[in-house]
Amino acid sequence: MTVKCVSPVNGEVYAEREYSDDGVVDKTFAAAHEAQGDWAAVPISKRAEYCTAAVDAMLAMGHEIFPELSWQMGRPVRYGQGELNGFEERARHMISIAETSLAPVRPAEQPGFDRYIQRDPLGVVFTIAPWNYPYLTAVNSIIPALMAGNTVVLKHAQNTLLVAERFQQAFDKAGLPQGVFQHLMLSHGQTARIISENLADMVCFTGSVPGGASIEKAAVGKFIPIGLELGGKDPAYVRGDCDVNYAAENLVDGAFFNSGQSCCGIERIYVDEKIFDAFVERFVEVVNEYVLGDPLDEATTLGPMIKPDAADFVRGQIEDAVKAGAKAHIDAGRFPATSRGPAYMAPQVLTNVNHQMSVMTEESFGPVVGIMAVKNDDEAIALMNDSDFGLTASVWSTDEAAVRAIGAQVNTGTFFMNRCDYLDPALAWTGVNDSGRGCTLSSLGYEALTRPKSYNLRTTI
Repeated sequence: MTVKCVSPVNGEVYAEREYSDDGVVDKTFAAAHEAQGDWAAVPISKRAEYCTAAVDAMLAMGHEIFPELSWQMGRPVRYGQGELNGFEERARHMISIAETSLAPVRPAEQPGFDRYIQRDPLGVVFTIAPWNYPYLTAVNSIIPALMAGNTVVLKHAQNTLLVAERFQQAFDKAGLPQGVFQHLMLSHGQTARIISENLADMVCFTGSVPGGASIEKAAVGKFIPIGLELGGKDPAYVRGDCDVNYAAENLVDGAFFNSGQSCCGIERIYVDEKIFDAFVERFVEVVNEYVLGDPLDEATTLGPMIKPDAADFVRGQIEDAVKAGAKAHIDAGRFPATSRGPAYMAPQVLTNVNHQMSVMTEESFGPVVGIMAVKNDDEAIALMNDSDFGLTASVWSTDEAAVRAIGAQVNTGTFFMNRCDYLDPALAWTGVNDSGRGCTLSSLGYEALTRPKSYNLRTTI
């Protein structure tokens, strides 16, 4: 059997690979387990040299990666450098903090004893990565796992299967010891078997809520740690004291970059009723400046969605909302590239929306956003918290004290002021509710990839 990457650019097969057979799967994990002990014995400084060399090797492939990404998942080629810049930022940060983050924890001194908590690697980390930010999301677990002394097996999404090969090439060029990093082409059934048969010591999954549920189902009774970064329906609140132009321009980018296919993209906006009309007017103006088209064209700023079914789902949300009274502000006729194929979808901005509409409560993962007017902070907070998700939330205001007070009341993993849709590798990346559990990046990310081992040594008798 083969796995096929069907390009959203033209609907044709762009890449095709054989699924790994079960024998290869077993041998791969056996090799990972065999290599792990020796890799854990490698000093952190030496691991850093290997990982840094791999990052350098990946960056050197940029001229090949950028168009490859556009063909695989439809993002305009002009944004390819941004993907690798983010990959580099996260990787280098996690490499730079590894020594201190993995250092033993020492309680207060006690005469006659040497006491400390050591951070031991878990073993083999199984990373299951998504297609929407294929380098950015995968690096969140791969580099820290290796730096912590684990070995890694990567399963990448079918839509971006060539990304797994790029990771392999980078680590091979870096001279990583055999078995320390490997990748496999896997079906859902094979993925479940790996987890249910305890071939891995930890699973790091980024994907949909149903995908996360299937991971947990496979792991029932296996007592292995699981990190889940799942969906989002991320809100923004635009207060009356904000810079309207700044907020509108940045929130358009937060909502429509990558055709809205971002777990932490802006999917719903609440605006102080006093500035609502001005905000919507500017927001719509900026959206109408997008150029939908061939992602291989440097002029294109909005590419196709990952597949026609995904676009149809978002179209359905918009249609249902309009039937229920929502107002659509964008004329699809301004975006003639919709004729290129069913994956090409014009962006849409909706007002007169409410939380009885799917577009305001269910993850869209596409180029649509609903905007509601609110009377005050309390109403905005209640609406922001009225969600099954909780990955990020943002408030746009010049009143820092008011924003901090709002942040304390919003149920979310990351809270922003005057920015959105960004991941700072120095901060913990985490979510609440259906957005997942666990933590990646920052020094706390290393805790998820290690287990504590306490030493209590009586040094005098």
